[in-house]
Amino acid sequence: MAKENNKILTAEQELKLRQPIDDYVGKIQAKINDLRENGTDKVVELQNDIDSAKRDHILTKQEKETAITKLKAELEKAKSIENQNKGEVSKLIADAEGYLKGNYDSYYQAVVASCREEKILAQEKYRKAVAALEKEHQETVAKMNSQNEIKEEKYVHKNRLFDAKMQLEKDLQEIKDRQHAAFDYKYHLIDMLRMSKFTFAESFAQRCENYKYTFNRRDFLLRNGLYIAIVIIFIILCAITPIIKNVPLLTYNNVLNILQQASPRMFLALGVAGLILLAGTDLSIGRMVGMGMTTATIIMHQGINTGSVFGHIFDFTGLPVPVKIIFALLMCIIFCTFFTTIAGCFTARFKMHPFISTMANMLIIFGLTTYATKGVSFGAIESTIPSMIIPKINGFPTIILWAVAAIAIVWFIWNKTTFGKNLYAVGGNSEAAAVSGISVFKVTVGAFILAGILYGFGSWLECIRMFGSGSAAYGQGWETDAIAACVVGGVSFTGGIGKISGVVVGVLIFTALTYSLTILGIDTNLQFIFSGIIILVAVTLDCLKYVQKK
Repeated sequence: MAKENNKILTAEQELKLRQPIDDYVGKIQAKINDLRENGTDKVVELQNDIDSAKRDHILTKQEKETAITKLKAELEKAKSIENQNKGEVSKLIADAEGYLKGNYDSYYQAVVASCREEKILAQEKYRKAVAALEKEHQETVAKMNSQNEIKEEKYVHKNRLFDAKMQLEKDLQEIKDRQHAAFDYKYHLIDMLRMSKFTFAESFAQRCENYKYTFNRRDFLLRNGLYIAIVIIFIILCAITPIIKNVPLLTYNNVLNILQQASPRMFLALGVAGLILLAGTDLSIGRMVGMGMTTATIIMHQGINTGSVFGHIFDFTGLPVPVKIIFALLMCIIFCTFFTTIAGCFTARFKMHPFISTMANMLIIFGLTTYATKGVSFGAIESTIPSMIIPKINGFPTIILWAVAAIAIVWFIWNKTTFGKNLYAVGGNSEAAAVSGISVFKVTVGAFILAGILYGFGSWLECIRMFGSGSAAYGQGWETDAIAACVVGGVSFTGGIGKISGVVVGVLIFTALTYSLTILGIDTNLQFIFSGIIILVAVTLDCLKYVQKK
């Protein structure tokens, strides 16, 4: 590219402009390297040698102890030299950093100004190229009489325009690379001086620069477009609610109510997220909630149960309240885990799609619970239980802390355990995972068992939050909310992709929108339409990301 503007630096001019920095810092770096040779560098080398000696299975115990003792003696000597030179090294580093602080910015700003002018020239070059192609195309078409020839010329012209566009993008990328390299070079010098030790501000500056350097608008919108749209919708709802209902939407109490409603649902979403991570799903969540609610209400019921189960009326009044609470939780977990384990075994053993196995579960659970209880509601639980398990402390609902604990535990399982790593591996490519020695059967069944435990906890917690009122019909449609929350949160149906933070965000988004629409008085049936649109858009964006990777 011709350098028509004196602000534009050639590669030689840029190197010449940076040369004083290289010379000054380079001399200091050479002195530091000499001081570190028998000190810090030797310490690192000897520590590695000691670690290697400890892992060496060829040496006898006596030989290993002798070698390690000798290396430790040398290590102490090297540390002594390191401590002697530490003050001088620190002075040299401070000198070099002071020089960089005073001189590097002028070099970098010159490169930035050069890149700015180069972008203008690149755009101008592109516009001229397009104008020339258009002129040539018009002249060529004017000389043609055959429609086939004109059609072919249009195709050729389109390709030439595309090539010109690609050349522009290539030129802009080279300019972008040049500016990024100039920014990064300073931190390369600091890296050499300090041996990869950066301050928080320096690390933050590098992360910001790397984000700008790698930023892609299309990728950003694919990842965050739905969130942006939902936030805009929520802002609009916050603006119109005071006008329509004369009450503010975004208040402290409303936020706590949203978090309180989201807490039991968080358990359900975290459970099904593991199944979606395996490219599966669970359609029985709502019926699990109904079964768990019914079970918990029967056990924690205030007085003798008014309804019967298979014609038998249960009476748990003889049990202490704490025993009732624990027994109800255990039974909820046992029932939910029993059914999810069955679905997991069918899915893993017979390669059955989770859609089928969990749909069968959904029908069986609902039919069994409805038949056993005749579909009646079992009334209220002991009045003291909610204040024992989820008390409000100064107006703060502690049910939120149960959800926080669940989030922390599932995050640990997903990210810090072998099972969690295997979960991602099987979800990403089950065949490759099997070849690498991972038991796909165990991982799949394990994910279903974990989901069952979380469903049991969630239904038990919801029972306490609602003071009982368990029935087979309770929880209808909750599976769509849980699955939608995961998809909106970025847990991909293609498998192997997802984060706990995304699930949390998804649950909060759906709960907040439902709460907002309810305050506005929007009909429940219309709320389903909103949920359906959000799910459709979320899955569409997820599919676009998958297609783009392919």
